[in-house]
Amino acid sequence: LREPGLNLRVVQLFRDPRAVHNSRLKARQALLRESVQVLRSRHRAEPRGPARHQQQHLLLPPGLLGGGRAPQPQHRAEFFLGGALEVICQAWLRDLLLARRAPGWLRRRYMQLRYEDLVREPRAELRRLLRFAGLTVPPALEDFVLNMTRGAAYSSDRPFLISARDAREAVHAWRERLSRQQVRQVEAACGEAMSILAY
Repeated sequence: LREPGLNLRVVQLFRDPRAVHNSRLKARQALLRESVQVLRSRHRAEPRGPARHQQQHLLLPPGLLGGGRAPQPQHRAEFFLGGALEVICQAWLRDLLLARRAPGWLRRRYMQLRYEDLVREPRAELRRLLRFAGLTVPPALEDFVLNMTRGAAYSSDRPFLISARDAREAVHAWRERLSRQQVRQVEAACGEAMSILAY
């Protein structure tokens, strides 16, 4: 970041963790391997030696683990997805706190972007993003962003399908799909990061 020849800028995209959890549940099988890798990254980062406290898995369905046994095959994906989201939220919180304490030279090179803001005001957020990057906004790019976030379709059961759709509906889809318990669990696991991001 300090290398003058690079002029590196960092844009970190965030999304409401409840929506993230909803999307990850929808694509659970496609994200199983990625979730396992995320969980392994936490174990690599934890200090060796006796644990001072037990890590609580807040995002696991009740009764998923009984008496220290491995998760049942039908719940395996949910087990890994829930644990992975906890790790993701912990990483977000570290990033957010680092950015808050960062020196001025770093803060000028770092930008937070919320998915929800991009969806609600795609042109304004695109301009803000490109201005931060020192780039101009070609009209064709504005049209493309508007089309991709205001298309006629809504969603697909096929994960990672890139298409023009009405992304505004996706912002609050979690409210209809997650149970109250799931919402409470996500908020408990991700509450500090959500507070900083005004979720």
